Amino acid sequence: MDGVLVHEEEPIPGAAEFVEALKASGKRFLVLTNNSIFTPRDLRARLLGSGIDVPEDCIWTSALATADFLHAQRPQGTAYVVGEAGLTTAMHEVGYVMTDRQPDYVVLGETRTYSFEAITRAIRLIEAGARFIATNPDPSGPSTQGTLPATGSVAALISTATGRQPYYVGKPNPLMMRSALNRLEAHSETTVMVGDRMDTDIVSGLEAGLRTILVQTGSTRPEHVERFPYRATRVVDSIADLVDLAREAAPEA
Repeated sequence: MDGVLVHEEEPIPGAAEFVEALKASGKRFLVLTNNSIFTPRDLRARLLGSGIDVPEDCIWTSALATADFLHAQRPQGTAYVVGEAGLTTAMHEVGYVMTDRQPDYVVLGETRTYSFEAITRAIRLIEAGARFIATNPDPSGPSTQGTLPATGSVAALISTATGRQPYYVGKPNPLMMRSALNRLEAHSETTVMVGDRMDTDIVSGLEAGLRTILVQTGSTRPEHVERFPYRATRVVDSIADLVDLAREAAPEA
């Protein structure tokens, strides 16, 4: 989402047209984000504020992927969650109980209000045997004021204190792509991943067997593309370059 459709709250030129072309084509699609703070309903409202109309059920977050993974691993489990509404809502919806008493998992997501008390509690629960899960490994995120610490940075703090590494569900883990494919009831051979980061979007799409398109409006700068030992299927300037491709797929009237 960020870097492909929007920059913060600003829409990237061509993003709204691309989404409308996809909807008109009848093709199934998902908008993915590693950010676990917001629910799909929240994200739909934020995108609408940017003039981009994405249906709620077409948004797939690392929080949803994490809840989906834990439900498959240990149905009706328990977890101590450090995160916000996007993550806690997803966990509740798969039947998980939030508790700090001998939870099966400690689940770490992004929040704007990390507290020393919550992090200390997470450390002690992991030391007591709780399994350590994190929604994504992103070390930092952008804001209008500058860089913010994100899930990966706080996970590193907890790992240093406990000697335990988390299992990251979100990108670049191809598991997030596989869960998205399952949600779409799609096959990797007929699916394309569009992303702005070579080290998360493109590599996870590649490892999940998808064709990949890199847009150069986000994190990976054009001069850095050739540094990576793998390549995207296609590289374009921005999502605006893909509008005609989406329109070509539209059925004839």
